[in-house]
Amino acid sequence: MDFELSEDQRAIEQMADSLFSDHCHDDYLRQWDSTGDALMVPLWALCQETGLHALAIPDSAGGSGLGMTELMLVLQAQGRSLAQVPLWRHQLAAATLANFALGDAAGLAAEAARGERLLSLALDSLGTAHGIALLATPCVEGWQVDGQVAALPLGGQAHAALVPVRVDDQIRLLLLELDAPAVRRSCGVLTHGEAIADLQVEGLRVSADRVLPAAALSWLEPRAIAALAALQLGVSAEHIRRTVAYVGEREQFGRPIGSFQAVQMSMADSHIALETLRSTLWQLCYRLDTGLPAPSEALATAYLACEAGHRIGHVAQHVHGGIGVDLTYPIHRYLYWSRALGIALGGAAACLERLGDWLSDNDKLGWKYDLEEHQAL
Repeated sequence: MDFELSEDQRAIEQMADSLFSDHCHDDYLRQWDSTGDALMVPLWALCQETGLHALAIPDSAGGSGLGMTELMLVLQAQGRSLAQVPLWRHQLAAATLANFALGDAAGLAAEAARGERLLSLALDSLGTAHGIALLATPCVEGWQVDGQVAALPLGGQAHAALVPVRVDDQIRLLLLELDAPAVRRSCGVLTHGEAIADLQVEGLRVSADRVLPAAALSWLEPRAIAALAALQLGVSAEHIRRTVAYVGEREQFGRPIGSFQAVQMSMADSHIALETLRSTLWQLCYRLDTGLPAPSEALATAYLACEAGHRIGHVAQHVHGGIGVDLTYPIHRYLYWSRALGIALGGAAACLERLGDWLSDNDKLGWKYDLEEHQAL
């Protein structure tokens, strides 16, 4: 098997890494914290200028038409630099509309590719105990929508968003125009700096094409998991790199603490968790890009992303000691991001439960193969 990236993929990776690392250094992040801005506007403008905002949008809608592998490379670079820009939500929402929406709803994808409209999405309610609190019922115009959406990323800044909605006994995706009079927004900021808004929807009437076909959610969810896991991979890789540098310099009892066996074993466990996530994420992106089904691969990747973020964050904070909780020192940012990404993925326990349910319903050899058990013997 050939795991090498193509020249074009390497060029995209290097461009993204250079763009984010040059912009999001520690001094800039410290300054940005005090601005109260919803996103890094100059950096988002550079993403649009370089085309990073439209990599995964189909070329039929004006995007680059690339796959999840290319987007994964960019999101890893974003995660390493903790860049607050809506790269994956914007373009995966646009890609979903380009592939599944009808009528003027599909035109939003082209506007997103041109940078004229900012799109968002939130699938967090799929994995929460409260479930989906947005309900669509048939009416003369098409659908009447009522309910709530909690913590929609950039809900106060985006023009439209894709959110899960209950339609009869199904869960579908709704294209929600956020400036509609029937939508009330209460804006806030998450711990890691991401701007969000709680939505209250009362008596909103939308046309029939605003509720996407059932296949749209099945297409979008594994790609959203891959995007969040790619961010987690980047965040955790930088978390480890900075921690290794710290334990190599911090001295106790006359020698660097990185020479202590307990610290070395903890860092080794962190590295194993990181590489486990990397291999499952690459497999997931490969399957998505080649059109292979990947429901269990996505759930396994989500679980390992939650586990890696938790384990690496815990170890990093532990070996940093007191300075790890000093907000003037940058390591806490990576812990905040890891926790936020784990919550967005639904948490390790919920992901593992969903994976267990899938395995109980499929007589296949785990999540890695598409073979019947007797065929693999």
